[in-house]
Formats: sequence, structure tokens, C-alpha cells
Amino acid sequence: MTIVDPPGGHGRPAVPSSAGAALARCVSVEPAKFAAAYWGREPLLSRAGELPDPAGFTDLLSPADADELLSRRGLRTPFLRVAKDGQLVPAARWTGGGGAGAEIGDQVLDEKILQLYADGATLVLQGLHRTWPALVDFARDLGTALTQPLQVNAYLTPAGSQGFATHYDTHDVFVLQVDGRKHWRIHRPVLPDPLERQPWGGRADEVSATASGPAALDVVLEPGDALYLPRGWLHSAQAQESSSLHLTVGVRALTRYALVEELLALAAEDPRLRAGLPFGTDVADPDAIEPELTETVEALRDWLLRADPAAVAAGLRQRAWPAARPAPIRPLAQAAALATVEAGTRIAPRGGLRWQLIATGDGKVALRLSDRTLTLPSQCEPALRRLLAGEPVRVGDLPGLDDDADRVTLARRLLKEAVAVPA
Repeated sequence: MTIVDPPGGHGRPAVPSSAGAALARCVSVEPAKFAAAYWGREPLLSRAGELPDPAGFTDLLSPADADELLSRRGLRTPFLRVAKDGQLVPAARWTGGGGAGAEIGDQVLDEKILQLYADGATLVLQGLHRTWPALVDFARDLGTALTQPLQVNAYLTPAGSQGFATHYDTHDVFVLQVDGRKHWRIHRPVLPDPLERQPWGGRADEVSATASGPAALDVVLEPGDALYLPRGWLHSAQAQESSSLHLTVGVRALTRYALVEELLALAAEDPRLRAGLPFGTDVADPDAIEPELTETVEALRDWLLRADPAAVAAGLRQRAWPAARPAPIRPLAQAAALATVEAGTRIAPRGGLRWQLIATGDGKVALRLSDRTLTLPSQCEPALRRLLAGEPVRVGDLPGLDDDADRVTLARRLLKEAVAVPA
């Protein structure tokens, strides 16, 4: 079985100019310098005057947009959290049924939110990369530029309030100040590069002690400013003389520990590592465990020397691809377009689509996607490569097929499978 190299790498979506523009909105240095000097290493403060868009970030989510979400969209948990005095407010205090025809009991009640916010609570709108159109597109473009899955939350904090105590995140973040001013205090990590299973709560005393010392960065973010924080850096933020709205873009990057996890999962194939401990072993006795540990380490070392990079890559693909959804599809419009496809129709690959082409050796080619694999005749390979290269293409110009009837059939299949969209 042969993997066919797509242009630009295995399954990476084509990089549109909008991807570079999305990253440029977040950092005031060139991408190469950001990658070498800041990514995963040091915070980066970018003032509004150093960024390309003088209008700031209100086009992504404004205070009026936040009010729209909180009042007229039937928002439900977990798309909202509420925090006050460093603690989460139980959802039962601000959710309920939505009235006739919408009795589901975990919907956000705007009158309850009003009371809590007026009393100083911070509102956290979560998963906005799935619910708010401008942020759906922005997250897709920024994720393409970083080649990492993203999540986007918004924090609405009343004047003078602080939603959360000093803490660290287990993922990198970009903070985009939309409205108001917020005072940030940044301290160096107590645990560099923490994993998701190493949250700050397990080191609360260290975090508190470090936060009481001098800050590595003490700054007030103004509208249009951006701040990059690597995972593990301690931070706290307090709104100033007026309410504050900022966006936090969380970057869910894979780590080397993910490689270790995949290797251990594959190690189950080795019979030496599946063997049981001897009958009667006292697992609480280090002397009894020592010879078993020695033999296990030897078996693991022997197995690691034979580890297959392709198998590890397959495991990582199953983690990473589903975490970053491609561009939204309009089901009704796309279904209607199926009936009108002809040789003159122009189609394009779905934005942000992850894929691999695999020649199976039996006259077929497999198109592997994040959630399924499509099997097609091998003569479709040139047409698939042409489409997935990224630029819109006229159906009649798809190469490798015998006639327009075959090309139209393929185009309809790819539209129905949400691989392609009308251009």
C-alpha cells in the first residue's frame, strides 16, 4: 500500500492568504521570528499600533454580539461558564427551561445572567469557534497557519472585577483585547510545559507563592492589543475602570508525551510486555518487583528500537485530525447544488480539510479523511490531486477521467461527501 504525497505535505489543508493574515493579527513580529523566539518559550506583547488592523478585534466579537449570544440564541451549557471571586457559579443558578416548545432545562436565562454580571461575576462564552460565524472562520484560518487545532473563548468582566485567581493553562493562548482595559500580571512557570493531566490546581501552593513575587510582565491591555502566552506561564487579569471583553484563543498542540502515549499503546503488540507477573508476586515489595522491572525495561527497549513511525503517525492523526473541524458546510444549499452539476461547474476543496490519498494496489485509490475513508477507482487520482491542491477547478477540467459524464459523477460524489464545495 503506497501513500501518495499531496502537495504541501500529508493531509495538510492548502494554506490560504487568510491564514497568514489571521496570524498577523495576533503577533507583531514575522512568523519565522515568532516561531524561533516566542512559540512555546516566551510571552509576546503586541500593541494595537504594531498590528495590521487598527480597528482591533470587534469584527470578531463585539459586546453587542456577546449580548446577542446571551439573550437570543438559546445558548446552553457548556457554552457558558460564570465565575465570581475565583469560583465557578453552579449552572443551576443561571439556567432553566426556555418556555413553550423549548423546555430543555439547561438553557441560559438572560435575567439571571444580568443579576450575576451586575454583581461582579465574569462570563465566559466557550466554544465560540463553533457558534459565532466570524470566529469560526478566524479559528480555521489561524489553526491552518499554526497547523494546530484551536478553541476560542470570550471573557466578559465587569469594571474592577477579576474572574479567576492566578493560574496557568496547559495549552498556549493568544489573548485579544476587544473592549475595555484589563491589567495582566504574568509570572514564569512553576512547571514548564505542563501536560493536560498536570493542571495548576495540583501545584496551588507553588502558584500562589510565585504570584506573590515580582511579575515577569505587568501590563494593561488596551483595545486592539494582543498577548501570546506559552502554556505553563502564570497569569491573572483584572478589569479596570470599565467592563472588559477579551478573546482567548487556546492552541491544543500535541507534545512529545503524545508520542510516548502512542508508543505505549502500540507496545501491547509485544508478547513480552503482555506477560503477567509471576504467581504470588508481592507488588508492594520493591525487591520482588526489581527483576520484573528490569526485564520489562529490556523488553520495552527492544520493542522501541523496532517502532514503526508510520504506526505512530497513524495514532497521532487519529488524535489531531478530528480536533480541528474543516469549514462549515451548508447542507441545504450543498444538496441543491448536486442536481445542477455540469462540466462548466466550478468546485473547490472544503476549507481546512485534512486528507491523505492512498493507492491500495488493487485498482483503487483511498481518500482518507478525519472520520472516514472513501474508495474510488484509481483513475480518479489525478482529478483528486488537482482538486485538493487548493484552487477552484472547472469540473470539465478535472484530469485523468475519460469523459465529462465521469467527471460530473465524481464531482457529485465529492460534493455529497462534503469533500468539495461549489466555488
